[in-house]
Amino acid sequence: MEFSVVAIVFIVLVIMPAVVLSNLTKLKEQKSLSADDEHMLEDLWRSARRMERRINSLEAILDAETPGWRTKEDE
Repeated sequence: MEFSVVAIVFIVLVIMPAVVLSNLTKLKEQKSLSADDEHMLEDLWRSARRMERRINSLEAILDAETPGWRTKEDE
């Protein structure tokens, strides 16, 4: 009888909180990006910024050489 009470108290006070804390830690790790994901995201961001600058340059060239090119596309 004594052993089962001690075992139940041990399970409730030690094992259950340890399991809950372990699962919370794993959940927090999964929500964050890995180092590889962060690196890939940074590369994609740099590529997007370069493409945006190129598009802006091309639009400026087209505006200078063919002023109505934007409205011609709509027709």
